[in-house]
Amino acid sequence: MIAFTEAQILAWVTPILWPFIRILALLSAMPVLGQRLVPARVRVGLAFVVALCAQAALPPQSAALGVPLDSMTGLMMVAQQVFIGLALGFAVRVVFAAVEFAGELVGLQMGLNFAGFFDPSTATQTTATSRFFGTLVGWLFVIANGHMLVMMAAVQSFTVFPVSPEPLAFLVQVTPLTWGSEMFRLGLWIALPLVSMLLFVNLVLGIISRVAAQMNIFAIGFPITLGVGLTGLMLTLPLMQTPFMHALEVMLQRFS
Repeated sequence: MIAFTEAQILAWVTPILWPFIRILALLSAMPVLGQRLVPARVRVGLAFVVALCAQAALPPQSAALGVPLDSMTGLMMVAQQVFIGLALGFAVRVVFAAVEFAGELVGLQMGLNFAGFFDPSTATQTTATSRFFGTLVGWLFVIANGHMLVMMAAVQSFTVFPVSPEPLAFLVQVTPLTWGSEMFRLGLWIALPLVSMLLFVNLVLGIISRVAAQMNIFAIGFPITLGVGLTGLMLTLPLMQTPFMHALEVMLQRFS
């Protein structure tokens, strides 16, 4: 009769369990893979595959060996994996939110913010330009191997933040309180060329309205602003990859 002790079972299970929980929390919070359209079974299976394939690159978790999962220490370790995974996914979502914020600013200057609609994938009210920017960076995230960078950061996070019964100790190093300023800074950085261009157009229209008072500036101002905005949008879209990938790498460096 084959018998196993509890210590042997924990030695077999825990090397995969901790990465699995952290990566599953990451996949549940990050954009693209964390949307409602992606089934939960896909996220669970993908998290298990990543945790299994990353065993060779993971450092030994000596502090987690032999800790019963039903003890308070084990529950605190599980909470740590969940919090780190959620924080990593939220850091990626901040970058996406910054690009969508840039779309909001551009749409405001173009006069398209009235074209708002309900987005069922995120359950929020968005505008046309913001949704366009969000869809664009979603494709860019996959094409530029952004998902691979996130998985590499998740694996490297076990070196920076090893498994321990202190679930909130990592917050001192990642400083999530500064992520809001990063989002606004990146959003303004991306939207600055288009906003400057549209501001110049509005100044020209204001001068025209003062020089030729008989001209209906509201009748010609909207199509001109919209045309210039769409032209500038078409010209600046190829340059979107550089700020997006730079911001993504900066946010992921906090975990690696």
